[in-house]
Amino acid sequence: MLHTLIVGLGRSGRELHAPSLAKARATARGLFAPGPVMGHDPFRAGAEGMTSVASLEEAARRRPPRSTVVHLCTPPHLRAEPLERLARLGYRMVVVEKPLALDLAELAAIARLRRRWGLRLTVATPWTASALSARLLAVHRSAEFGRLRTLTVLQHKPRFTRTLESSGHPTAFDVEVPHALAVAIALAGDAEVAAAELDDMAVDGIRLPRLGAARMDLVHHTGVLTRIESDLTAPLRERRIALEFDGAVLTGHYPCSDADHTAQLTVAARGRGTTRSVFTDDALTAFWHRCYARYARPCRDLGDLPVHVEAVRLLAEAKGLCAVRTPEQEVERAVGA
Repeated sequence: MLHTLIVGLGRSGRELHAPSLAKARATARGLFAPGPVMGHDPFRAGAEGMTSVASLEEAARRRPPRSTVVHLCTPPHLRAEPLERLARLGYRMVVVEKPLALDLAELAAIARLRRRWGLRLTVATPWTASALSARLLAVHRSAEFGRLRTLTVLQHKPRFTRTLESSGHPTAFDVEVPHALAVAIALAGDAEVAAAELDDMAVDGIRLPRLGAARMDLVHHTGVLTRIESDLTAPLRERRIALEFDGAVLTGHYPCSDADHTAQLTVAARGRGTTRSVFTDDALTAFWHRCYARYARPCRDLGDLPVHVEAVRLLAEAKGLCAVRTPEQEVERAVGA
């Protein structure tokens, strides 16, 4: 059975990982070791029911590192250094908050650490364990409606307060888009970035560059075209995915918050009419079941790590395209503020 250490007790660690882990632990007792989850953050106290440790060294003394899964919930620009510290203490199973890295240099550093220490890395993108994603993948693999032509993902939600309070994400590409990218790559394979755009966030006279909205167009090597849009200034929440096949359009809605773990899927098939289904989709809890079950096995498979390596490459390419702006475009952005 596996122990748990959460490193970083900000929103991801305290409000996402810890509660969903508690649900997973309650329904799979044979997978998780008894006793409270350990948590470490030099700047924050632990959550209720969690054992706080003052250092990573103390955590290693309390529970054996080789049978402990570490949840690395530090900001995305702090990855390689804590990974190396954990590796030197004997930890090998590490779940990293998305995205895996912010740029290719950091990605290369993480790759070197993985190879040197034999790290088993998992990236926390619960959409890959979503019941909705599973249904979409099953339809695609069955070829029931012919070839997949286009894929569109809309991830809209207001994120003004959290963006003002934290500088952990440098661009809007790093917040919601990694979820969509993981699903797009799983469905349609590797891709190249055809176009990318970033907008600023403006609130109460404050301008936050590159943190408003992100748009990305992909051309997959399979011929599928993908559009991903994420607006962090939108007035309403929406997480919608649409797949256009030769003979049908599938439109899915992922749960938008912890308030309701329900997804919906509409299938509009040519000559068959439209059907709609509503079903439970607690993706993050399901993600922990799958993640810990994989770690409980002795095999050293990469899991879906290659998907996230490709996602970082595409994100870096998109950011590079957005960094190249003409003076005229910068003037237009300023005037439109």
